[in-house]
Amino acid sequence: MSTAPETAAPALKEIFNAERLQHIAREMSAVYPAFKAKAFLKHANEGLAELSVMQRMARVSESLHAVLPLGYEDSLDVLRELAPRLNSGFVSMCLPHYVASYGGDAFDTSMDALKYFTTFGSSEFAIRHFLRSDLERSLELMHDWAGDENHHVRRLASEGSRPRLPWSFRLEAVQADPRLAAGILGRLKADDSLYVRKSVANHLNDVTKEHPEWVLDAIEGWSLEDKNTAWIAKHALRSLIKQGDLRALTVIGAGAKAEVELLDVRVEPAVVRLGETITLSFTLRSTVAEEQRLVIDYAIDYVKANGGVSAKVFKLKGMVLAGGGSEFVSRRQVIKDFTTRKHFVGWHGVRVMVNGVVLGGGGVDIVRK
Repeated sequence: MSTAPETAAPALKEIFNAERLQHIAREMSAVYPAFKAKAFLKHANEGLAELSVMQRMARVSESLHAVLPLGYEDSLDVLRELAPRLNSGFVSMCLPHYVASYGGDAFDTSMDALKYFTTFGSSEFAIRHFLRSDLERSLELMHDWAGDENHHVRRLASEGSRPRLPWSFRLEAVQADPRLAAGILGRLKADDSLYVRKSVANHLNDVTKEHPEWVLDAIEGWSLEDKNTAWIAKHALRSLIKQGDLRALTVIGAGAKAEVELLDVRVEPAVVRLGETITLSFTLRSTVAEEQRLVIDYAIDYVKANGGVSAKVFKLKGMVLAGGGSEFVSRRQVIKDFTTRKHFVGWHGVRVMVNGVVLGGGGVDIVRK
């Protein structure tokens, strides 16, 4: 068995490393020969090691602004030429950041620039500043974008208006009243782009955190015969499905009580340390002659620092179980810490859920190394 240490994946912030900054400087010089590349690099590299990925993105935007001796609109003309030359979609997001930082007083020009820049990466973070400062006018324009021929632009209409977009501030107005962005989502509910559908589903899943009944009312009013609409509905309701919400399960055809037996549930090994893997396995056997649509999840009761527990539900699979049939199900999971989850020693219950109902389970003891 090899004992060579694993090579850690580079940190996300290294997307904006010194080499990438050199690339940006070279491409800027190519489209704007008067560009002060050395001054840009000095400004952008200062304290770079201590900055997070989003701080580095902001730093690039700030550094471009610091050395460009042009007015806002003339600067945008240069940055429009730069956008297709950048070698990373994520890196190109520094350009929408520039718009959000310096274009607040030029709504029409700035929104047009965000529409253009989003086709190279995404303007989802930048556009939220305009939604916060001028919600009505921004949403009206984004409603039009929901019908755009470019799927990047259509996706921006949904993603940018998400109430709980990760890595960004919340849109309190949309969070309080999801009807504000409902017209955008309605135009996209059968979109043929998976990129767009994922965004619509994520937007609606955000809304379920405060307004689950509103989302269910909306989706129950859709025609789910369209495969694209049905896909959005299933993924939009994923949090409610994990919670065993009967209406959500009914929407995807799994609202009936599961007529099954849970057999031979195993969580192995019984004792693990951080970095090791557990395997959950079991068999479901139908107890009726008719086929059934099943949604299978499992929950782990994570021990908290104070000794209490907090349940986390994981998607396992959806399936149609034949009448009288059986299905073996297995899932492996590595026990490791994340920034959003720390493991503490103790017994962690593992429960199997079918159509939102706990049918049985087991557990695992997490110990110190």
